This record gives sequence, C-alpha cells and structure tokens, in this order.
Amino acid sequence: MARTLKTYTSLWAMQPHDQTGIKLPYDQVVEMVAGAGYDGMAIDLGAGDVAQAYEVQPLMEAAGLTPLIVAFPKTVESLRDTLKMAKDFGSPFVDVIGQVMPLSVDGMIPVIRKWIEMSEEEGMPIQFEAHRNCITNDLYSTLCLLDSIPEMRMCADLSHYVVDREFWYPLSERDMGLMSRILERSDSFQGRVASRQQIQLQLDFPQNQKWVELFKGWWREGLEGWRARNADGDCIFLCELGPPEYAMTGPDGREMSNRWEEALVIKGWVEDMWAAMEAKS
Repeated sequence: MARTLKTYTSLWAMQPHDQTGIKLPYDQVVEMVAGAGYDGMAIDLGAGDVAQAYEVQPLMEAAGLTPLIVAFPKTVESLRDTLKMAKDFGSPFVDVIGQVMPLSVDGMIPVIRKWIEMSEEEGMPIQFEAHRNCITNDLYSTLCLLDSIPEMRMCADLSHYVVDREFWYPLSERDMGLMSRILERSDSFQGRVASRQQIQLQLDFPQNQKWVELFKGWWREGLEGWRARNADGDCIFLCELGPPEYAMTGPDGREMSNRWEEALVIKGWVEDMWAAMEAKS
C-alpha cells in the first residue's frame, strides 16, 4: 500500500455552503462535494442527528464519497451505538468530541480509557478532536491526558486551542512546542484558520495573513509527522469552515467571505504540500 492524502469537507459546513444563506438539498450538496474532488464528507452528529446521517449516507455512497462520523457522546456508554453505525457506514474512524467532562484530569482519564476500550471492542478506531466545550476543551489538560494515556490519538483542529489559550502572535517557542505535542499524537487534521480571539478568519484579508501562514506551517508539520509514522494508509484532512456564527457576518447578516471557495483554497494548499513531500520521498 501507498500513503494517500484524502480530503474531506463537512455536511455541517455545507448548510449553507456560502454567503447566500441557501441550504441546498442533500443530493445537490453531495453532487457539489464529489464534483470538487473531495474524497469524503464528515457527518456531524452534534449539528445534525442520526436520522440525517441515514438520509445522506446512501447519496454519498452512490457518489463515491466516504462518510466520517463525528460523535458528541453525552454519556460514556452512548458512544457504542455510534461506533456500530460508523462501522456499518464504512467510516475510517469516529471523531469523538466527548460531552462527558469531569472537572479534573484524574476524572477524565477513566472516561477516555473506557471509550478507547469500547472502540477496540467494536472494531472501530476513534480519535479525540481538539475542540472546545468537550473533554479536550483545554490544551493543558489534553496534554496531561496524552501523557497519561499513550494509546490516545488526536484529530488536530488547532483553531480551538489558539482561541482557548489566546496565544499572542508570534507564539513563543514554548507555546509552539505545546502545539507540536498535539500534532505528534494526531492521526488526522482539520483546516480552519483562527486568531487569538476569533475561531474562523477570512483567508484573503491582509490582516489575517500572519495567522494563515502560522496554520499552514502547522498543517505541513502535521502531514510530515504523519508520513514519518506511517509507511502506508490514508491521511485524512478535513476542510471544515463552519457557517454562522463560526463564520463572521457583517451588519447585513451576510458572511464576509465565500466559505466554499475558501475551503477549496485550503484543499489546494494541503494537496500541494502533500505532493511536494511525495516528490522528495
């Protein structure tokens, strides 16, 4: 087998997909996503539900798109049914944004371990997404979890930790090192550019370019690390630019950029990075 980059977008990000505010029917969403050359689409059970997942999955299968299930389990045991559904759907893994949130790291450790044990029992891999308002909400506590649980693997959406820690630009060597520790334990990656106060920046605004370059560097670092750890397999990169209120809007309520086009820009950047790495290998 060879190492392959697989790019995904998110059903959540496609509802709506741009600043028109129009929510397309699922068949048109799937047609757009497949036509743009994506390999799959994340189905977010926080923004949607299981009924939505079952409605869109056959359309994705017919279009050759792989579903990626994003779970928001509110109890430890409730993840099990999602793992079973994801296995039936052919999801490469389940992206866990756990809503069981003990206050202490000591309280978090058995929750994470139980979910990993459940994943092994059901034969469905899981990754824990770097995300706010969940068990991995805080960068520091997540690093403590990674130290305590060697088998814990991450899905790196670093935008959440840039906002969580309100990192000053330029980041210190120490803070860059902390983010590298997340990347070292990550088996997939997500594309969104944040600043210390805003979760999702427009890619072409001049004032945002320092943050754009920072995130491009992290994506490159993440891909290089994944390739060093894996001689074969699929590296999944999810371009996830969310609708309002993730996307900033002007006084007229319209988004200030075209997220569909921006996601394709990120997709192109990452594909170019991967191609350059392939050429050197």
